[in-house]
Amino acid sequence: VRELEQGKLSLRMDKVNQVLALFGHKLLPEKGMDPYDILWNYFNINVEVYLKNKSFLVGFINKDNWEDNEIKSWNFISNNNAIEFRETKNEDLLVNIKHDDIEKVEKVIYKKQD
Repeated sequence: VRELEQGKLSLRMDKVNQVLALFGHKLLPEKGMDPYDILWNYFNINVEVYLKNKSFLVGFINKDNWEDNEIKSWNFISNNNAIEFRETKNEDLLVNIKHDDIEKVEKVIYKKQD
């Protein structure tokens, strides 16, 4: 802690995590969204995709695109185009989203009106 306070430029991660553990936290490297989490939990359901450029999309992730044994991008269909896509399979309605551009994905939950 003293070294942190004195502005030391390099720190040992294990020592930083020991201090953070006192407060119930842990420092982890920033990895981004796990592609398998998207594939297993958000595929073909209504989702909001938040992008790193601070924009977001609402619709369905309906295809994973692989390159070098990794998911590199996703095909996405917006809610506005979903019915037309289902009927026509017009691929011009799809948007390709690079996996590295995704900040987070959340399920769309509609609240019941009273």
